[in-house]
Amino acid sequence: MAKMKSYRNGKTTMPRSTMPRTSTTRTKLKSSKSKQAGGGEAGRIEARFAKLKDEGRAALVTFVTAGDPDLEGATKIMLGLPRAGADIIELGMPFSDPMADGPAIQASSQRALAGGQTMKKTLEMVRVFRKQDNETPIILMGYYNPIYAYKNERFLDDARRAGVDGLIIVDLPPEADDELCLPAMRRGLNFIRLATPTTDEKRLPMVLANTSGFVYYVSITGITGAASPNPRAVHDQVARIRQASDLPVAVGFGVKTPAQAKAIAKGADGVVVGSALVNAIAQNLGTRGQSTGKTVSMVLDLVKSLAGALRSV
Repeated sequence: MAKMKSYRNGKTTMPRSTMPRTSTTRTKLKSSKSKQAGGGEAGRIEARFAKLKDEGRAALVTFVTAGDPDLEGATKIMLGLPRAGADIIELGMPFSDPMADGPAIQASSQRALAGGQTMKKTLEMVRVFRKQDNETPIILMGYYNPIYAYKNERFLDDARRAGVDGLIIVDLPPEADDELCLPAMRRGLNFIRLATPTTDEKRLPMVLANTSGFVYYVSITGITGAASPNPRAVHDQVARIRQASDLPVAVGFGVKTPAQAKAIAKGADGVVVGSALVNAIAQNLGTRGQSTGKTVSMVLDLVKSLAGALRSV
């Protein structure tokens, strides 16, 4: 009898037969040295990076968790991000077991889930945003389990209709591209892959093969917000990725301050900041843990300072 393996999904488990396929033969939609595929309506991600390249600066990519600390506050923060200087928004899909995330982002998921955030509400946040902003790219970032529970095809269709441009699913490896990556790209959604300091020359082509939009380089080993990146080492790794791909490279995991963002931006196409923003939320809550005017303003003020740093490179 074959050994069974499972993922956690709330209180349910999924047997190996329902897991992403991990065969070594994959359907390749794009080669690693190719231009971008997919891209959401009007190719917002490609258009944004092209615009910033013309301006000679790196993108500020901001991460916040949908529904953190509550739906009203999270929506106000999301709507204010572009005006504060965010070029691309990563919207975290709350999950009870975010294994790649540090304490700050884990806590943001717990606050959102405790406040009743669901996938439907997360997609509704995107729809509300699109009524006011049809240019800023939105990427949903998170884990496969909530998508699996929502049902893959339904999720992809609803995300596309809501105005999502791309996905970052940290626990779906390239060997499982048939599961979500290729169906997403066929709908015009970018599928953005993570490369890490431990991604060697043998592994890198697999990571890049069906990646589109941009490559997300994880600047440290470990969980989000756990350490600070070494700019020189990061720039060397970005240069290595650029030799294998024409895609922009954005750097995240560990970038917390304007000074760090500025240093990283000198050798990257984008800088991702997440833990610092969710910490700003956590440190400025009301007495009952709710968002206040101060919560929103403190987060957006931090984004303004980060954006200013990138514009001064």
